[in-house]
Amino acid sequence: MTLTGLPHTGPQLAVSAGIFRDGKLLLVRRAREPAKGIYTFPGGRVEFGESLTEALAREVMEETGLVIEIVGPIGYREYLPSRTGHGHFVILPFAARWVANEVALNDELDDARWLVPGDLDGLQVTQGLPDTIRSACTLLGL
Repeated sequence: MTLTGLPHTGPQLAVSAGIFRDGKLLLVRRAREPAKGIYTFPGGRVEFGESLTEALAREVMEETGLVIEIVGPIGYREYLPSRTGHGHFVILPFAARWVANEVALNDELDDARWLVPGDLDGLQVTQGLPDTIRSACTLLGL
């Protein structure tokens, strides 16, 4: 709810992480809408009062159990309700490096794969993900 008591209808801010480990990138498959069955980066909504990097570290830990080092932003993506039937999201992806732990998925995800960045194995991925992966590789010097 907004301060006026009306429901919030504007875009929601979210973050995601292209996490690299030993030359491979982590992709996860969403277990529920929006993007159910689609492979993408782990991430989620930014909560009120949270910085982008705090939200990203929290979301990655909640969804995958991983500790990451956040390197920097790699653009933005927009998820529009007209295309999905779900909320409007502005997603800020970041490049990151794996630091600790093994993948332990929560109930929001149903699969995780460490892949060579250029080889998506014919997976169904979120719109623009290959470009975002290229941007992450460039930032990381891969």
